Parts: sequence; structure tokens; C-alpha cells
Amino acid sequence: MSLPRSDMDRRRQITVRGIAEVENVSNAKKAFNRHLHFTVVKDRNVAQTRDYYLATAHMVKDNLVGRWMRTQQHYYEIDPKRIYYISLEFYIGRSLTNTMVNLGILTACDEALYQLGLDIEEMEEMEEDAGLGNGGLGRLAACFLDSMASIGIAGYGYGLRYDYGIFAQRIRDGWQVEEPDDWLRYGNPWEKARPEYSIPVNFYGRVEKTPKGAQWVETQVVLAMPYDSPIPGYHNNIVNTMRMWSAKAPQSFNLQFFNSGDYIKAVFDRNIAENISRVLYPNDNFFNGKELRLKQEYFLVAATIADIIRRYKAYKFGTKEPARKSFELFPDKVAIQLNDTHPSIAIPELMRVLHDVEKVPWEEAWKITKKTCAYTNHTVLPEALEKWPVKLMEYLLPRHLEILYEINSSFLAEVGKKWPGDNGRMSRMSLIEEGSEKRINMAHLSIVGCHSINGVASIHSEILRKQLFRDFYELWPQKFNNKTNGVTPRRWLVSCNPNLADSITSKIGSNWPTQLEELRGLSKFAKDKEFLLQLQKVKQENKMKLASYIEQNNGILVDPTSMFDIQVKRFHEYKRQLLNILHTITLYNRIKKNPEKNIAPRTVMIGGKAAPGYHMAKLIIKLFNNMAFIVNTDTTVNKKLKCVFLENYRVSLAEKIIPAADLSEQLSTAGMEASGTGNMKFMLNGALTIGTLDGANVEMRQEMGANNFFLFGMTVEQVEDLRNKGYNPREYYDRNAELRQCIDQIGGGYFSPEDPNLFKEIASSLINHDRYMLLADYASYVKVQETVGETFLNIPAWTNMVAMNIAASGKFSSDRTISEYAREIWKVQPKKEKLPAPYESLQKEQEVIEMGKFVK
Repeated sequence: MSLPRSDMDRRRQITVRGIAEVENVSNAKKAFNRHLHFTVVKDRNVAQTRDYYLATAHMVKDNLVGRWMRTQQHYYEIDPKRIYYISLEFYIGRSLTNTMVNLGILTACDEALYQLGLDIEEMEEMEEDAGLGNGGLGRLAACFLDSMASIGIAGYGYGLRYDYGIFAQRIRDGWQVEEPDDWLRYGNPWEKARPEYSIPVNFYGRVEKTPKGAQWVETQVVLAMPYDSPIPGYHNNIVNTMRMWSAKAPQSFNLQFFNSGDYIKAVFDRNIAENISRVLYPNDNFFNGKELRLKQEYFLVAATIADIIRRYKAYKFGTKEPARKSFELFPDKVAIQLNDTHPSIAIPELMRVLHDVEKVPWEEAWKITKKTCAYTNHTVLPEALEKWPVKLMEYLLPRHLEILYEINSSFLAEVGKKWPGDNGRMSRMSLIEEGSEKRINMAHLSIVGCHSINGVASIHSEILRKQLFRDFYELWPQKFNNKTNGVTPRRWLVSCNPNLADSITSKIGSNWPTQLEELRGLSKFAKDKEFLLQLQKVKQENKMKLASYIEQNNGILVDPTSMFDIQVKRFHEYKRQLLNILHTITLYNRIKKNPEKNIAPRTVMIGGKAAPGYHMAKLIIKLFNNMAFIVNTDTTVNKKLKCVFLENYRVSLAEKIIPAADLSEQLSTAGMEASGTGNMKFMLNGALTIGTLDGANVEMRQEMGANNFFLFGMTVEQVEDLRNKGYNPREYYDRNAELRQCIDQIGGGYFSPEDPNLFKEIASSLINHDRYMLLADYASYVKVQETVGETFLNIPAWTNMVAMNIAASGKFSSDRTISEYAREIWKVQPKKEKLPAPYESLQKEQEVIEMGKFVK
């Protein structure tokens, strides 16, 4: 629950969201009551908050449907090049508020519910997060869909409709405990099932050579049933589609079991088939080659490729028969973007369909495939790269293994021509890795089978070219490019931080939500006292809301005037939450030693989920919670320092946390983080960053100016140099007394008196291994944190830096990123013009539908 809102709060956002017209409010009230009665089948006497949410969602969806259908008709009329973004994750979060914002109806809906005696914020809180992703990769995909719709690109998102999304995290006795995320238990009002477009997907079987070519026979079939969700653009009447596949058993039972009377066995086999889309795999950045995961990847890809080809063939509006029979134009009408290597099996699958099914000659099919597919890399961690065992591929997808061998043979012949006799290079570049177990390197497949390979930040793309994929870059330098990530300002500012959005609009006008580069205009107000005071007021209100949430959910009273020092992201050792903990212990020790010293009061908040099997990450969560208990109950310290673990971090919680942050912690070891997008969201919302020169931090610092970024730690080159020389973390432990005290407290049981050996493993790992070089960066980090504290106490200087950060955020819009993908990879042009609204009002739409007509 949020703080109660005054009438003034309710009528916020006049400039961005518009004044509610009386007719719109009246129509919204009628639609709400109609859906409560006819859709939810409740009346006001028995309806509960969730029923009101469902009626509200359907009321909002009414405004979507006409635009959605009109958009798809428009695409059939103009036959544009269609962009297919394939991702195993789409971390959408909640849809209600974002949809109202993008359609421009939030004010009318808010006023309608208010007049009905309901609070729109209570409705928003009832919506389940669509948690179909682990973190940054899935959230980026969601931002990209929003941007494609907002800049007029005919884009489609394709993913899996997991029955259970990313697990719900609970903290019990300081430990993370995982609970299933049954996000569909109350249904999903935004989706529309499309069983008529179900597609059979084959597994197992064998390959038979026939005069007509290779035939994949004796397979097991699973049906892929699509569920479509609308993706509205911002104020442009365009609504694109996200299609999610759900696994369904074929309608026929296994007659062998059924006829023998074993009905239960027959039903059980159906359930096994449907397990494919049952649960999202937690991401621990460690590839472990499970059969179900490969099944998920192929299931997504096979259904999507079949759907793409169906749409390509029947491109004319109203035609059911194929209108295109040649695939010559396929790369001119279709672009497939692979979001990391998870969907890279699309390359041999497209080859199989073109060559085996559509009878396109091999060489021509290979040219079409390469021109159509493009690959985005998201990680440089070697252990996270997918490498499937050949035996598993042969068992599950025998025809695809043959195609992979053929692709590899042709590719190695090309390498051999360029570098004759260089067997070492051929071995390094081969798609098939030899060894005790032969494996297929899916990143290599993605590079060979795509015409574009991009990193997601300038420094990350440089690492791909110079280190990770150096051999391939030397062969095909023209394939490699950079597309720095971005975030959608509609969700991550207009929607989640409306008062800040209103303040910005009052200074630079209302075009910035789709032209974020206009934020540069705020730089001239960076010394304007009235504007800076407004920024302080907005931040303080957001901090009070978050403090209220923490009190209700954590039972901890935090001081809203203290610095909100926040690190929220997946738990992984390379993200170095442990470095944050070492600094917090250092602060604790300093306050204990000198309680009277004037330092900036600080509330350290950490949030994020550890993969269920990631022992060290879960132990670090336990350490933070134990430390937090000791800090928060120590009366000598807790007026100046408090610690809060933000349980079950997810998109909807991020929307509360990010607007309230003062300091954003971006601590990854230089060269480890591909880009990051949380860093951009914090920057956009006026949090200052303490971070390394890693990922997008480098470009953020360039945009805002070095004076507005708290930089610490080694560079990529220094990390590499230290590693080559032989990094010995014990040297840092021995020479730094404060660091030694922190590690000794961790290892000696200070934070676990009930079990003194509980955290010995963490201390030992730091002193003896320290793969991510926390000890090497500790002194620099602590020193810069002192500067952070001093600056926070200087309110005018801090607020000036806040203004400069917001003003420099324009580059980090996903609209800019997608525009670059469109022009440079997909070869399509973004469009600024709006589509005409299908009807002048919902009432007119209802009249036309009731008459059995539909306006094209």
C-alpha cells in the first residue's frame, strides 16, 4: 500500500497526461460497470478489490482492441518488413498503468474510479507481475517491444508463456527461500488465446534419406498454442503483438495405453509434453545443459519460424491461401533478432524448413538464413555460454545435428582458405568442440549463421572484438557492431515517477517521452534554485513512499532524510554485492569507534534473487541479513546507518525503489558486465552513480561529465594486467587494517554468533581466490564512498549533480537503441507519424460493432 493521496496528488500529471474530459470519464465509468457485471460477473455488493482490478483492466483493454486490430490491418495493407524479436525471456511486469499511460487515458480512468469511490493505486497493486524473465535480458526485451510500437516498427515479440515465472523470493531467518510464482492463478486479462494458430513441434525420431531428400520421421509431437498480448505505442494508436507459446499435448491420446485400460498413463504422458512451458529456468550465469532447457529453446524457435513463414506467405489482408510461394523476398520482408544464444537453434531450424520442407536449394537457403538472422550477445562470462552435448542434440533433434555438421564443414573450409594450415585457429573457431564430450558452441553458430553480431555497450562490443570472438572478427569485421542498451522512458519515468515527469514537462515541454534527447534542455536549469527545490521535493516524496513500504513489509523504520544507498540486481559474485557489504561493515566499525563523527546518515538497501542452486550467492544474502540485524539493533549505530534487504525484487518493486534512490551502486568488476540497464533507470530518475568503468557506466559518465559520476576501481586493462601478473588477494588483506577487520569479523562469527563458522567460506574465498577482485578495488571504493557522503551533506552540490544526471539521460532511451537496430541491422526506417484512431470514441466503436460492421 502506498501513502494516501490528497486531491492535489490525484490530479497530478496535468501536463503530461492531459485533463480528463467529462465524456471520457463518463464512458470509462460505463465500461467499468459493464465489465464488472458481464465479464467478472459480480456486483458492487460482493465484488472485492481483485474484481475491481479485472473490471478496470477490461475497461482499459476496450481502448486497445480497435487500435490493435487496425494496426494489424495496416501492416497487411502496406506489407512492411516485419521484425521478429525472439527471446526466451520477456520480463513485462505489470501492464495496467503502462497501458493507460501509452494510450493517454490514465487521467480519465483515474477520475472515473475516483467518482466510483475506488482508488486506482489499489487496482494497480492487485495485478500480478508477468515475471517471465530473470533480470536484465528479459526486461530489455520488454523495453524493446515498447519502443518498436512507439516508433512505428512492425515488430513482434516471440517467447514462452511459462505457467510459473521467476520464483517468488521469501527471506526466512535471513535465508532466501524460493516459492513458485503462480502468476496465472487468477487469469491474465491482457492475453488472447489463439488455438486456431497452434503449431505442431517435433522432437526425437530419426532421419531417413529418400530420393526427395532428408525426412525427419517417427517424431514425438507437441502442440504450440499461441497467446497474444497487445503492446501499445505511446500516443500513436499503434498496438503491436507479443506472441507467447504454451505447450499442449496433441488432442489424441496414446492409444496403446488408452486401449489397454491404462487411462492414467495416457493422461500422464500428456502432462509430460506440457511440461515444456511449465517453468522459467532461473539464470545463474552457469550453463548446465539440461534436456528440458534445449526442448524449451527448440519449442520456441520451431513454433516461431513456422508462424513467421505462414505470415510471410499469406501477406495479403483477408487471404487464407498462400499469396507468396517464392522465398526470394524473405530477407526483404523478415528480420529475425536472436536475443542471446538461447534461440540460436533458429538457424538450423530455418535451414531445415527452407531446404527440407520448402525445397529451397541448400546454397540459396543458407544465403536467405544469413541475411535474415542477427545475433545480440549479452555475456562475456565463459561459463554462461551455451554448449550443447552432441549426443543430446542427436537424441532430441537428429536432423538439426546433420544440418549443423554441414554448416560447420562449409565454414571450416572458408577458414582454411583464409588461414591455410592454421589448425589451432580452426579448432578454436569450429562449431563443434572436441574433447571428452563433443559439444556444439551456440555462440559460434550464431556468428556463422547471422549477418550481424552486436554487443550491448561500447566497452562490451570492444571486448567481443578483441577477446571473446577475436578470430571471428578477423574473418568478418563487417559483421560486428555495437548497440548500447536503453530503457523505455514511458515505464521508467512517466509511469513510475509521475511527479518528476511533471517537473520536467514544466521546463521543456511534453515531447520528451518519445524524444528523450530533449532532456538536454534541463542542463540550463541545473543552477535554477526553483527547479532544484522541485527536484528535492519530488525525491523526498518518493523516499517517504518507499519508507512507508519498508515499514509495512520489513517492519523497519528508516529515515527518509538519510541517503538511500541502493543496489538492486540479480545476485551474482561478479556483480559484487559482497563489496557493498564490506563497505557497510567498514562504516559500522567506524561509527562504533567514533560515534560523534559527523557523517551522512545512510540507509543501505540491497535486493535481488539468487539462482536456487547458487550456494555462494545465497550465503551472501544470509550474510547481509545477519549484518543488517546487528546494525539495525545497535543503538550506537542505527541513527546513522541502517540496512534493509528488499525481498522479492521484481519489476513492480523496482518501480517503487528506483524513483526513491539517492545513490545507485554499479560495482561489477570492469569487463564483466555487458551493459546493465538498471544503471540507466537510476540515472533517469535522479540517482547518482558510484561505479566502475564497466558496461554502460562508461558511456553514462561520458554523457553526464566525469564530475557527476563517482568513479572507483580498476579499468578493464588494469584488471587484465593484474590477472596476468598473478593476483594475490592476501596481499591486500595483509596491508589494509580496515579490510582485514571486516573479513575477520565475517570469518570469525561476529555476524553469526549462533554458528561462528557459517561465513568462513566467504572469508576464505576472498583471501585465497577472490576471482572478481573485490579486495583489489576495496580501498578505492571506500575512499570514493567518503566523497559520496561528503557531497550528500552539501545539498546544493548534490542536487546540481542530480539535475545534470537527468539532463544527460537522453542517449539511454530504448527508442534510440531500437532506431539504431532498425536502420543499421534490420534496414527499416522508424516512423514518427501516428495511425488514425479507429473510432472517434468507444461509444461509436460499440455502435459499429453492434451493427456487425468494422471500419478498416
